[in-house]
Amino acid sequence: MRKKIVAGNWKCNTTVKEGVELAKSVNELVLSQGAKDVVVVLGTPFTHLTSVADAVDATRVNVASQNCAAEAKGAFTGEVSVSMVKSTGATYVILGHSERREYYHETSETLNKKLALTLEQELTPIYCCGEALSIREAGTQNQFVKQQLDETIFLLPAEQLLKIVIAYEPIWAIGTGVTASTQQAQDMLAFIRGLIASKYSSEVAEEISILYGGSCSPANANELFSQPDIDGGLIGGASLKAADFLSIINAY
Repeated sequence: MRKKIVAGNWKCNTTVKEGVELAKSVNELVLSQGAKDVVVVLGTPFTHLTSVADAVDATRVNVASQNCAAEAKGAFTGEVSVSMVKSTGATYVILGHSERREYYHETSETLNKKLALTLEQELTPIYCCGEALSIREAGTQNQFVKQQLDETIFLLPAEQLLKIVIAYEPIWAIGTGVTASTQQAQDMLAFIRGLIASKYSSEVAEEISILYGGSCSPANANELFSQPDIDGGLIGGASLKAADFLSIINAY
């Protein structure tokens, strides 16, 4: 049975002190009020990982890094390796976020290196894909997302693909307050699941959690999560407020 997952992506927000306070608030709410069948993940800045991991109950709240280095170790000033991430207590790694692709020019080749290292360290990748507004307006979003997946996670054998969480994030709906309609989100996630079924098997497709990541909020989470192929969300701004994040967790 597919996991229901609500993952927060704090991006470049909060100091360490603020992040720990936020994590403690989320942890307290999840332990007292959170849906027990939902996997909760906090994606924090690198600087926060150890402190946040120490501040939460790992049986209910998981910690993710928002990125990792494409090399295992060495003379790469400023980079944070997957083994460093693992040593903090984090268990997830967000990879391929549109902001990393757009602002830092991450390519499929780079992401394949990061995927391999993440899986080697037995951490769970949350692998992002999604199209820009121009692609959506041209009606070629399916072809675009298929190419993103063909060049990366679809190169993996089934046993490794099953260790990955996929997050579809329409770039035009990230941080804009604009959300893809429920039908648009469902259609794309169903398309991705269909691709997995065609390339691997329907059994593999039914095991993989696929998240929606585009301005998901307490106001629309229930409608989004009611769709058959939406297994949760990769949450940006709403994950910075503990009560809002809990509302999304409880949208199931």
